[in-house]
Amino acid sequence: MSNDILDNLYVNKGAFSEIIENGHGYITFPKLKGPLGPRMKFNGKEKIVWSLNDYLGLANHPEVLKTDANAAAKYSMAFPMGSRIMSGNLDEHEQLEQLLANFVGKESAILFNFGYPGVVSSIDAILNRQDVVIYDEESHACIIDGVRLHLGKRMSFKHNDIDHLEHQLKKAQKITKVTGGGILVISEGVFSMSGNQGRLKDIVALKPSYGFRFFVDDAHGFGVLGKTGAGTAEEQGVIDDIDFYFATFAKSMVSIGAFLATKEHVVKYLFYNTRSQVFAKSLPIVITLGVIKRLELLKQNDQLRKKMWSNAFKLREGLIKLGLSVGKGESPITPVYMNSSLEEAKKVLIDIRENHNIFCSGVVYPVVPKGTILFRLVATANHTDLDIEETLDAFSKVAKKLNDGFYK
Repeated sequence: MSNDILDNLYVNKGAFSEIIENGHGYITFPKLKGPLGPRMKFNGKEKIVWSLNDYLGLANHPEVLKTDANAAAKYSMAFPMGSRIMSGNLDEHEQLEQLLANFVGKESAILFNFGYPGVVSSIDAILNRQDVVIYDEESHACIIDGVRLHLGKRMSFKHNDIDHLEHQLKKAQKITKVTGGGILVISEGVFSMSGNQGRLKDIVALKPSYGFRFFVDDAHGFGVLGKTGAGTAEEQGVIDDIDFYFATFAKSMVSIGAFLATKEHVVKYLFYNTRSQVFAKSLPIVITLGVIKRLELLKQNDQLRKKMWSNAFKLREGLIKLGLSVGKGESPITPVYMNSSLEEAKKVLIDIRENHNIFCSGVVYPVVPKGTILFRLVATANHTDLDIEETLDAFSKVAKKLNDGFYK
């Protein structure tokens, strides 16, 4: 007799099983309340919040609030109805696409309702079964799921390991000589948990030898990195060498949706072959107009980006002085790595939230590799020096307790 599917779906058998039993609603699925910002309420008490990807502090910008409210009052979230291919295409969609393409130095762009399915369906549409795809092993889950749909050969390379990537490229070349396909390499601009940048410049340097195309998911680099905020490729000076540039509106743009920028003829193809758009309702005009306003503010005001970087530097340097293990400092994401057991890390998280009123996210497998435990702190333009001082004071006390074995 076969197993009952329902019997296999108990929560303690899946991902996050180590923390589900006594962490739901606290470690996972916590509820922050109040206006988005550096201080919000959790479990009824005000906390200094380091868990929001509102990098530039645009969430409560007066012009953003006004634009969103006016658009919602005029159109509601219902307009337009239907997918873009049928009845949901607007001039505003096309306007935003061209603005985004121009900003990141590409010919054209296509909008997506969400980043996750946008990446998945883009990878699915780009590849055919003769192609080989090679991706960084620490890529976001959306990339992993997109690659899973590929019916041809797929392989990973060790995180940011260019030598291993080249090894995989040599294998891919042998395969494509037989299949007649092409090679696609995928990396992230900024890896969302560690905060380190993908080695885009080093990857691009391999293109002449191996003839691959390069897809970059820059969800956490767009609006944050580069002289103008055009992302990690701008930061590393390789905009022209990125064949597929993907970014989301859910981070620096504090909204919903995403886009892929590339060659014009490729975008025309994607309009008819990205299943998450062909078979889904188009991006509401409320969101579209809101993103146009956010992009305008992003391009006009680099002071927000400078303030964010100043806060990120102060926080990171302060944590280093406390002897804590942090990342490379290549983005406003600062991970504090816990060289401890899961039980100890949970006690630290509770202590810092309840006794010091600091809210940061605790991250474990499968979000990060097995054996890794980190606290993720995201600096934004809206954090103040007082927020940073109080946070560093809290971590200094926690660090001393850790060294003294208090949490064991």
